[in-house]
Amino acid sequence: MQVKWDKTICQHAGVCVGSLPQVFTVKEGALAIDTGKAEPEAIRRVVEQCPSGALTIRESE
Repeated sequence: MQVKWDKTICQHAGVCVGSLPQVFTVKEGALAIDTGKAEPEAIRRVVEQCPSGALTIRESE
């Protein structure tokens, strides 16, 4: 699973960082994502809650 972040549409609502801070962190003004730090279902739930749609999932092949 890959999670992509589109900084051009991000509203910086903080839903991702507030919900799964072990996966989503801000480093040097950019969102850092480590999908190895939580179960895929938990990550999917947070991505679905992104109010701007800036987070998307691409399944690994």
